[in-house]
Amino acid sequence: MKALVAQELSGPAGLTYTDVDGPVAGPGQLVVDVGAAGVCFPDLLLLRGEYQMRLDPPFTPGMEVAGVVNSAPEGSGFAVGQRVSAFAMLGGYAEQVAVAADSVIPTPADLDDGEAASLLGNYYTMYFALQRRGALRAGETVLVLGSAGGVGTAAIQIAKALGAKVIAMVHRPSAIEFVEALGADVVLPLTDGWLDTVKEHTGGRGVDLVVDPVGGQAFDVAVRAMTTEGRLLVIGFAAGGIPTVKVNRLLLRNVSIVGVGWGEFVNRNPGAQAEVGAGLGALVDAGLRPPPPVRYPLSQGRAALEALADGAVHGKLVLEP
Repeated sequence: MKALVAQELSGPAGLTYTDVDGPVAGPGQLVVDVGAAGVCFPDLLLLRGEYQMRLDPPFTPGMEVAGVVNSAPEGSGFAVGQRVSAFAMLGGYAEQVAVAADSVIPTPADLDDGEAASLLGNYYTMYFALQRRGALRAGETVLVLGSAGGVGTAAIQIAKALGAKVIAMVHRPSAIEFVEALGADVVLPLTDGWLDTVKEHTGGRGVDLVVDPVGGQAFDVAVRAMTTEGRLLVIGFAAGGIPTVKVNRLLLRNVSIVGVGWGEFVNRNPGAQAEVGAGLGALVDAGLRPPPPVRYPLSQGRAALEALADGAVHGKLVLEP
């Protein structure tokens, strides 16, 4: 079968589209014919050797897949030919992948594989982040940094679905129309002086919750954008720099910095996946839909990840075999 294989830890440039052996299902695993594989920022970090899980090449990346069951063990609850989505962790950038049965969920009938893959990592992460780690309450104001990316897109849609007001920050003017279409109440450019602009849109009060997948200098400003008892959710460090904070600032202003590590949380609490999936599923049943993903053929995966690394992708990126 065909797969996109990392031959060296040099980022997207290290990927090769090539023939590999098909997967062999282990105990409790399904084999899925991949219809779409989601691309996420941790994939980029993995390809650079900068992720917390460091792998030696060659390996096939790909943590999020959607497709059709090719084989399933008895008692798994899944049948050959059934449409499913799954957290593969690795191996998703291929025509087939073996996944643990407890990482598989049925795909909603009205979503295609690209849309279903879009609902996995980012939307699970942001539901967990906003509902559990951030304890978001209806009527609160959420500030979303990096709002045109996959995490930002999910943050805006889920926050709105949970009854919040959303202020979205965009780095590139070309993304403003896309972010407005997601339902954000206010869309602002991430330029010098953006803190004052955010304060103006909150009557000087500040925001209740910050979603920060960016890090770097934006983090330092975002800490000052919070109101009393505000919470800043640390999602990632797309800007490259891991920020620090003087904890006396947290004490004096009664604000919190909250870490969000969805993958690690699930590893330690396996039941959390079903719990978060049920909550997110209720929002999908109520009408939440991811925006159309940016689709690339698997054979052009290197170019797709280079576009993601360059900030040229709005929303979710998927690879289709």
